[in-house]
Amino acid sequence: MRMLVYWINLAAVAGLLAQAPVVEKTVIKVTTDKTEAIYQKGGEIQFNVLLTEEDKPLAGKTLTYTITSDGGAPQSGKIETKETPVVVQSRLDHPGFVLCTVVYEKEGGKKIKGLGGAGVDPLQIKVSRPAPEDFDKFWQGRKDELAKVPMNPKLVPAPVSESMKGKVECFDLKVDCAGGMPMSGYFARPVNAAKGSLPIIISYHGAGVRSAHMPVGHAAKGMLALDINAHGIENGQPKSFYDELTGGKLKGYPYFDANDKDKIYFNGMFLRVLRSLEFMKSQPEWDGRTLIVTGGSQGGAQSLVAAGLEPKATMCVAYVPAMCDHTGILAGQTSGWPRFIKLKDGKPENEDIVRTVPYFDAANFATRIKAETFIAVGFIDVACPPTSVYAAYNNLNCKKEIINNPLNGHSCPKENSVYINGKITEHIGKMKAGAAVQGK
Repeated sequence: MRMLVYWINLAAVAGLLAQAPVVEKTVIKVTTDKTEAIYQKGGEIQFNVLLTEEDKPLAGKTLTYTITSDGGAPQSGKIETKETPVVVQSRLDHPGFVLCTVVYEKEGGKKIKGLGGAGVDPLQIKVSRPAPEDFDKFWQGRKDELAKVPMNPKLVPAPVSESMKGKVECFDLKVDCAGGMPMSGYFARPVNAAKGSLPIIISYHGAGVRSAHMPVGHAAKGMLALDINAHGIENGQPKSFYDELTGGKLKGYPYFDANDKDKIYFNGMFLRVLRSLEFMKSQPEWDGRTLIVTGGSQGGAQSLVAAGLEPKATMCVAYVPAMCDHTGILAGQTSGWPRFIKLKDGKPENEDIVRTVPYFDAANFATRIKAETFIAVGFIDVACPPTSVYAAYNNLNCKKEIINNPLNGHSCPKENSVYINGKITEHIGKMKAGAAVQGK
């Protein structure tokens, strides 16, 4: 599961185009009769299904469909395609989401799949259960644990492009941390920045094993920028290095010790999130006012965690965030990645996991966020389902905005990042203006 990246490396794109796979010419388009794909409880939901080949309708073919929803019985059937969309209807009598999956089996056995999603009163979706009573005490304990470990930052200069030389400096950074691994990333800043002059932006990574990225673009725009990898591992290594970790030491990492809140893998990851905040706040160039956190998928979860644990955070961006409402499955709702809780005969296979994962639920951190927060959601996202994302969004008690993407799965259209980048610029401008009024 990876968040789609929009800061485009042209050389990388050229390489991808050179080895681009053959594009499938047969497509199933599943849309709703409402552009926004949002309905009211008990109302009729209409999915329009059109089979096309080379963008032309393909009639007379048999398609199978399955409709699933939060807490509702699956609905299955078959339809015959026409030159115009074929209607499949559904409904849901409580807040949640409906997913329509349509499959066409071509000659030779190849299956083509199309997805359509619809929300039903999504602003009324609630988390499956409240945070543990000792949630804040637990995380204060983690902060106390971290405070016993000196940061001892190590910064190794990293090369920047010719166009950035003299403007931006970048460092391969390691900072000691509790939890067994250091906080590791790339740190960038404008050259010769004045003390107390710059806003902070920290970027967190989606699931998988990879190097941090060099956030020189943010630094070139006048920010103290940090991008950390999720695991505290080495940056800038060959692909084989990360592949070996993916298939070896870090294979299946989301589920490591998921039955123990002191050992679960995300305990260390979230400690590194805390350390990233501490390191950046310690930089003399920070303006002391503006602190932005951002990420997608697993990185979106980390962004919500960062803003929930850091009262000085002023803006939080979470694209299709993972790790929301882990216990949703126990309340007939769809839980977000990595879906820790498995059921057997309708009951959890491991009650210790049920007790542990709420301490690492992004929806529970969301209730503690004071920063302005933006969340993007895909209505056909099967990795981080929209129900789980809305559960977290509705838990926010701050200035907030959600960006609905009815036709998107576990990615966001480029317009989302363009819009958010504009909001980041606007936010920084407002913070500077506020400081000027206050004479700071």
